[in-house]
Amino acid sequence: MSVDRRAFLLRSAATLGAGGLAGATAQQALAGSSPTTAPASSGATAALTARVPFDGAHQAGVASPPQDQMTLVALDAIAGDRSNLVQGLQALSSRARQLAQGTTMPEQEVDEPPADSGTLGTTIAPDGLTVTIAFGASLFDDRYGLARRQPARLTTMPAFPNDDLDPARSHGDLLLQIAAQRRDTVIHTLRELMRPVRDQFALRWTLDGFQSADRGPTPHSSRRNLFGFRDGTANPDVSDAALLDQLVWVQPGAEEPGWTAGGTYQVVRAIRMHVEFWDRVGLREQESMIGRSRDAGAPLGGSDELQAPDYEADPKGARIPLDAHIRLARPRSASTESQRILRRGWNYHRGFDAAGQLDQGLAFVAFNQDPRRQFATVQERLADEPMADYVTPVGGGYFFVPRGSRGAADWVGSGLFAA
Repeated sequence: MSVDRRAFLLRSAATLGAGGLAGATAQQALAGSSPTTAPASSGATAALTARVPFDGAHQAGVASPPQDQMTLVALDAIAGDRSNLVQGLQALSSRARQLAQGTTMPEQEVDEPPADSGTLGTTIAPDGLTVTIAFGASLFDDRYGLARRQPARLTTMPAFPNDDLDPARSHGDLLLQIAAQRRDTVIHTLRELMRPVRDQFALRWTLDGFQSADRGPTPHSSRRNLFGFRDGTANPDVSDAALLDQLVWVQPGAEEPGWTAGGTYQVVRAIRMHVEFWDRVGLREQESMIGRSRDAGAPLGGSDELQAPDYEADPKGARIPLDAHIRLARPRSASTESQRILRRGWNYHRGFDAAGQLDQGLAFVAFNQDPRRQFATVQERLADEPMADYVTPVGGGYFFVPRGSRGAADWVGSGLFAA
């Protein structure tokens, strides 16, 4: 007899009940308390003290530069009712805001459970931390009365050709994208975010990612993925606000619920890269599949990574094959430029599988205004590319990232619950 996951989690939460009530109350008080800014004399390095504001017109972690370390955390909502769900969302924003600006552990009685795990010491430096909160389509079922306010383009991510999606690594009611420069900051943040919300949310799946080191040759050089190629070269310019309004942010007056303005759709794909198979392929064939040289990252026939591939001068694919990844992903035609996405990628390593093969790949994250117009259209063009033999998407989902919170009295997602 199968057991419904949510029913099981709800029963588990009820069983914990009174035993966890006192601890939960103390944790919620911590999450809602006024943050304490880390003092300048804390001894933290300049890099550790870098801050990315949690509040703003848009959530951090979308257009801000990607940090070196990241964890994606999908959650199932187990809150008993709508009010309890709101409390959980408020606690997530409150604690994330504290950690993003830097805090110090409060003084308390020695026989009380510590208010923080202490894994970063008593002074918690911000380390460029960003926490991005997003909602999955399943949150808008009949549990919390939110169905009528569901973002118009938010669906459960379908299985595309060549996908082998594992349900245990896919979808979710909420998604947290936690990113910082150091792994211990990310792990500490996950632990501290979950402290006050154990009665509202249960972990569904996680995926840890890392950026390769910045190895140049210029400050503008893209970093490498686990196939050895530079990744993310053709991204939209995040300093171009007008372009992001066209490609990323939901606009006021769009055919969407009003509360979605300023938000964006997030696509997550856990893409396994069959690295042992790839390593047996000749370099020239690898470069032909990608459409770029491996060392410099330049389009084939070019000399610089940021040089635009001149497809019009190569109509038959003599230089860059017609089925090369970069040519299919972004044809650079007038009719396809509105399909561009803001792409974020981190590498991942999950050990090895039962066959002794390395489980490595790409934690692919993309932000776009309309997943159907943008991500799905690009994905369909890539369905039969030669590189499809070397990668398998195994998890992920579609999510909606609400606008940013407007200060300490606000919280991410508040517009969804406004009258």
